[in-house]
Amino acid sequence: MFAVIKTGGKQYRVKEGDILSVEKLEAEKGQTVDFDQVLLLEDGENIRVGQPYLDKVVVRAEVVEDYKDEKVIVFKKKKRKGYRRKKGHRQLLTKVKIAGIYPEGASLSSEKPVAEAVTKKTRKKAVEEAGEKPAPKKSTRSKKSETTAKEEPAKEE
Repeated sequence: MFAVIKTGGKQYRVKEGDILSVEKLEAEKGQTVDFDQVLLLEDGENIRVGQPYLDKVVVRAEVVEDYKDEKVIVFKKKKRKGYRRKKGHRQLLTKVKIAGIYPEGASLSSEKPVAEAVTKKTRKKAVEEAGEKPAPKKSTRSKKSETTAKEEPAKEE
């Protein structure tokens, strides 16, 4: 049995026992993570494809470690102009081990997972449930100074 899951904007073909590196997840070492965005499920006889996701199908994984990927060098240059820029980037990754694939009707343990794969929608819902307001976005436009906006009163002589 294998499944195709989506996390971090990428798709992965997984089966039970696989160890894979995904984009950073908000979970500690040893916690379980449920991936509910399952695109395809193959159980040996049948292949089910979601539109876009399969309902009630969950892939459970355990977090092994958080780490940084190898450095990627980004170098820009314009010949004969004296323009050179060199930057490096190390992506934050999480290594997970697939604990099991649970199709419809298969019983998950009664306890909820400690951490869920965080998406923008679930993060927004969590903030709303906590009663907190998201931080306001800062404007990049500059405000006119008040002194230039005010006109000086006309003097009468």
